Amino acid sequence: MLNIFEQSWTLLILAIVALLIVLMVRKAFPEKWHWWQLALPALLIAAGFALDYLVQTDTEKINAVINVAVKAVEEENPDAIEAILADNYRDSYHFTKRTLMTRCRARLSAPLIEKNIKRIVSIEVSPSPYQGRGSPPTATAIFTVRILFDKRSYVYQSFKSQMFVKMKLDLQKQDDTWLISRAEMLEIDRQPANWRHIR
Repeated sequence: MLNIFEQSWTLLILAIVALLIVLMVRKAFPEKWHWWQLALPALLIAAGFALDYLVQTDTEKINAVINVAVKAVEEENPDAIEAILADNYRDSYHFTKRTLMTRCRARLSAPLIEKNIKRIVSIEVSPSPYQGRGSPPTATAIFTVRILFDKRSYVYQSFKSQMFVKMKLDLQKQDDTWLISRAEMLEIDRQPANWRHIR
């Protein structure tokens, strides 16, 4: 079930409803009108902004993990990638976190990417199917990245200057942190692709 505050405008709508009710009460019972009655909608608006600022939703946390991953690849920082992977990481090509990290370290050891431009397509958070049995909630995120290759890279010099990649991530929540448990390549330049297409 989604948290009622998952969407930041929920309290804003409640504030507008409260303001309408206060104005109707004022019109129906003018003798019972007090200036402080307008404080209720103002408090709801303030609470909405405070919650939006202080409380990070699961969707925002997942988006932050994706941002870290995209930035880490751009900065050729495999340690930052390793920090956001679950210990039980596995995908269709890399059977362990260790094999993926070996490949990342090899690929990111030379200049490769100048800039990554990310766009989130969807994020879906699901409660654990075994609620109460200790299994963490999971999430699936699909996003695209426009990769601009470094002019010094072998890709830029031998193949192309940019590439569009569509990825699917499975994430799991551990304590209050989301970690990537699986990453699959879906498309390269809008053509179906998988990890074997990355050489």
